[in-house]
Amino acid sequence: MTPPLRIHLVRAVNVGGTAKLPMADWRALAEGLGATRVTTYIASGNLVCVPPDDDHDAFDRALEHAVEERFGFFREVISRSREEVANALAAHPFEVIEPKFSYITFLTAAPTAEAVEAAREVPTGDDRWEVIGRDLHVRYAQGAGRPQMKDATVGRRLAVAGTARNLNTVRKLLELSA
Repeated sequence: MTPPLRIHLVRAVNVGGTAKLPMADWRALAEGLGATRVTTYIASGNLVCVPPDDDHDAFDRALEHAVEERFGFFREVISRSREEVANALAAHPFEVIEPKFSYITFLTAAPTAEAVEAAREVPTGDDRWEVIGRDLHVRYAQGAGRPQMKDATVGRRLAVAGTARNLNTVRKLLELSA
């Protein structure tokens, strides 16, 4: 039986001219670490592959180290199984009016209840967010380019790193991992 594909997301690359990570190099790094069936989707650090073994955390850390060694910057790598991503999408708590305005931020860990309460103090306007397990769900009223809430402040108060993908991207990653 072939091991399952896994979805790997690297945080904050190819945004605003910093932390450039060409997708061909991202694929090559994963292959160099023993991954198979490697593919990427758009230039925002999305990788779908079969890791070399069942130690997903070790593979994520190896990817982080490889990026840092090759490109000179550190970025978190967060991975999920296809089932975990599908469950996160199914759990999205907001009406989806425009998929590109709705996001799932895949977090490195579940934030504490105290951190969530601290984040709730941040004004959101018509934007909405909710933490479900290790995922932060967001719906921007007017899109991520014009947020009413200070999403970086919410993220800092949650005190766990994460990387966001809009629902169009999440759906495409599920398709690629099928």
